Amino acid sequence: MPGPSPSTAWWAQRAPSASAAVLTTGTLSVGLDLAGYGVLSRIALGVTCAAWLMLAVDFTLRLPLAGTTLRSYAGVPGLVDTVATATLTTVAATAVLGTGFSAVGAQGLAAALLVLALLPWPVALARPVQDGGRRRPGTVFARCLATQGLAVLGATLAAAESVAWLAHAALVLFWLGLVLYLLALARFDVRQVAEGRGDHWLVGGALALSALAGARLISSDSARLYLWNVDDRGILRHVTVALLVLTLACCAVLLAAEFLRPRPRTDIRRWATVFTWAKTATASLAVAAALDVSWLDGLGEVLLWVSVAGWLGIAAWAVASARAYVVPGRVRSRARR
Repeated sequence: MPGPSPSTAWWAQRAPSASAAVLTTGTLSVGLDLAGYGVLSRIALGVTCAAWLMLAVDFTLRLPLAGTTLRSYAGVPGLVDTVATATLTTVAATAVLGTGFSAVGAQGLAAALLVLALLPWPVALARPVQDGGRRRPGTVFARCLATQGLAVLGATLAAAESVAWLAHAALVLFWLGLVLYLLALARFDVRQVAEGRGDHWLVGGALALSALAGARLISSDSARLYLWNVDDRGILRHVTVALLVLTLACCAVLLAAEFLRPRPRTDIRRWATVFTWAKTATASLAVAAALDVSWLDGLGEVLLWVSVAGWLGIAAWAVASARAYVVPGRVRSRARR
């Protein structure tokens, strides 16, 4: 059987990391908006939008020109799983971009991005895993990330537009996302905590995104909508607080492992590490606003600036790596001479 096309191989290698970069930048935009840094938030949103458009155009142009179809992945389990992961991280990135647009009042565009993100989500979610039961790295949490990203955007739009059914749909996605997290955790390779090159931080990033979804669901309620009764609101509060506490504990363990077992810091998978920092900061700020816990504001802002520093570092490294790879007029060959 012929191997995958060069375009397919390129997408399998680049797409998850490219989507993670968009996801991270969009998360910073949302976090900066929650912290009150409107100008910086809009700059980050603009960068996110530009990167998302480049990702979408590149994906659209490369795969059809190579004659790639879903059938071309049959019999290549590694590519099947990687393409599914790339699709799910793109769904999450699209949802985060929509959340950013909702924050600046562009509700129509945010709704359009929600619909766009929903289209590939059930297909990628339903695709069976073909990894032979082996333990997986942090990308195993992609299903949870995509689902909770949709829950956050749905709850944000429900609050902005006072749409009750959208909030209830977001609640269903929230609980589904928690189930998907537990399923992913059962398949996560725990050795990645000591050996992972960056994407293992998604074990905490998915928790942080879930906490953010819970906070947005709580905040979406109002006297006009009356979404949750006392019991429902109490359950949401307790689950959201528990998710945030677990997130902080998980991040502490992961950070300690980085110091105890040092590993290369310059890896494209470090986008997932910065995403986790940014999402933890955003979740802290959102929970502080939803539950009126003032001390979480300070924690969230500290984590936010740590995330900004991390974003600048990994972005500078990515640009330097790209410049080192490309020779003027042609792409540098990696083949042995």
